[in-house]
Amino acid sequence: MAETTVLSEVNGSVWKIVVKVGDQVSQDDPIIYAESMKMEIPVLAPDAGVITQIFVIEGQPIAEGDPVAAIRT
Repeated sequence: MAETTVLSEVNGSVWKIVVKVGDQVSQDDPIIYAESMKMEIPVLAPDAGVITQIFVIEGQPIAEGDPVAAIRT
């Protein structure tokens, strides 16, 4: 099994985390919502699998390319 790191695609802050460790996700399911320029932008799972780690907390600033979670595929 491989592990995929989910990366933020925007600069902003973590508005809401919608998964927890152990959750099963499908490709393109939202992992977190980032707030950027007063918009809520979903960060989506690139692959289906199980969430193994979450690297951010709500309210934390994030930059484009920052890891937000890991998925075991």
